Amino acid sequence: MSLRIKGWRSIVKWSVWGLLSVLFLIFFIKVATYEASYYSQKEGSERAVVEEVAVEPAEELIEEEPTDQEIYEYVVAADRPRYLSISKLGITNRRVLPMGVNASGELDTPRNIFDVGWYEASGKPGQGGTMVIDGHNGGPHVVGVFKNLPSLVDGDIITIERGDGIIYNYAVVENNEVLLTDADAYMATASQSPRYGMESLTLITCTGEWSQQQQTYLSRQFVRAVLVE
Repeated sequence: MSLRIKGWRSIVKWSVWGLLSVLFLIFFIKVATYEASYYSQKEGSERAVVEEVAVEPAEELIEEEPTDQEIYEYVVAADRPRYLSISKLGITNRRVLPMGVNASGELDTPRNIFDVGWYEASGKPGQGGTMVIDGHNGGPHVVGVFKNLPSLVDGDIITIERGDGIIYNYAVVENNEVLLTDADAYMATASQSPRYGMESLTLITCTGEWSQQQQTYLSRQFVRAVLVE
C-alpha cells in the first residue's frame, strides 16, 4: 500500500514539473520572437541618448589685492566711475569695473574681491541718474571689499572719482538687508533715487547666512545714498 501511494505521488510530481517546463519554454519563445521583430523594425534608426549639457565651471575668485601701480594705471572714460572710496570702512580708491549681466540675467561682479562693479546700464556720476555698484563680501579665504557694508549708517559718505578726476560725494540715507527671495523685486527700487529728483548711488553685496545647497548667501545688502551738493 505504501509503495503504491509513493508511486502515485512521484507521477504527480513529475507531471507538474513537466507542465511548468512547457509553460516556461512557450514564454521564452514568445519573448525571443518579439525582440527579433522589434529590432527588425528599428533597424537603421538612431538610438536615443541622454543629451549632454555643457556646464561652464564657475570662475575662481581672485583674492589678491591689486598693487598701487595697477590701481594708478587703471583708466576709464572721462564720464565713467573710476574709483570708489568709503573712509569709514577704510576703503580707498577701489577700481570700479564696468559690468553687465550674466547668462542667468543676474548682475555680474568682478573676479577680484577687492574691485567693485558698476552696472553699465545704470547712471553715471554727475549726470543725475542712479548708479548701481556691486562687490563681494569676501572669497573662500579673504574678506572682500564690501564685507562691512552693513555697518554704514545715515550720513556716512561714499566717494566716487570719475575718469576725468572729478570727485562726487554721496551721503547714505538707507541701508537695508533684503532676503534673496525678495532681492530681484527690490532691484526696481534700488535702481531709483530714494530722494525724488536727486542723483543717487546704490551699493549691493551678499550678506546673511550661507546656503550650501544654493551656494550663495541668503540675503542681499542694499545701501542707498544721495549726491551731496
